[in-house]
Amino acid sequence: MYSTMYASLPNFIIGFHGCDKSVANDVINGNATLIASQNDFDWLGHGVYFWENNPNRALEYAQMLKEHPERTRGVVNEPAVVGAIIDLGYCLNLFESKSLIIVKEAYELLCSTTDEIPQNKPIKKDSDLLLRYLDCAVFEILHTYNEFQGYRPYDSLRGGFLEGKELYPNAGFKDKNHIQICIRNPNCIKGYFWPLEPDASYPIP
Repeated sequence: MYSTMYASLPNFIIGFHGCDKSVANDVINGNATLIASQNDFDWLGHGVYFWENNPNRALEYAQMLKEHPERTRGVVNEPAVVGAIIDLGYCLNLFESKSLIIVKEAYELLCSTTDEIPQNKPIKKDSDLLLRYLDCAVFEILHTYNEFQGYRPYDSLRGGFLEGKELYPNAGFKDKNHIQICIRNPNCIKGYFWPLEPDASYPIP
């Protein structure tokens, strides 16, 4: 079984974070940093979240926060998107077999240390499991265990999620499928930018 030798991904990625325009302005101008989420239902545990290569979903999320202010610590009056250049560093990549084994072992550790296992829940009946209490607890106990053992902490986590309605009957794809990035080490973020609209006069490389 291979170890974590291949846990560092060799390329920069582009991530997008949905927030209020005032926050985006401050972050891009260097007057503020994005604050790590600390909710007990965070999908990949605590950290700063980005949608990988998906500014539209980031904007949709910011718009959702405006409509449901109870789901954010701040206030979203004018939804906006911050782009980020990210080096994932030492990444718990949930597209990779060894990482999935590590997460399963973390779940078993959680079960052995508590009598009350949290459950993932939908916000409303028959919806996706948007409140990831169980998953968050699994990732957080994984990080706690690594710290206790003196293991190298993960800089980031990367996971793919099936969400939304089927694209067509009996499809294996849903209309809100996405890849989410959770950054725990702020030094992974190499820079911020405003997303651009393409110049229609040229092809997009």
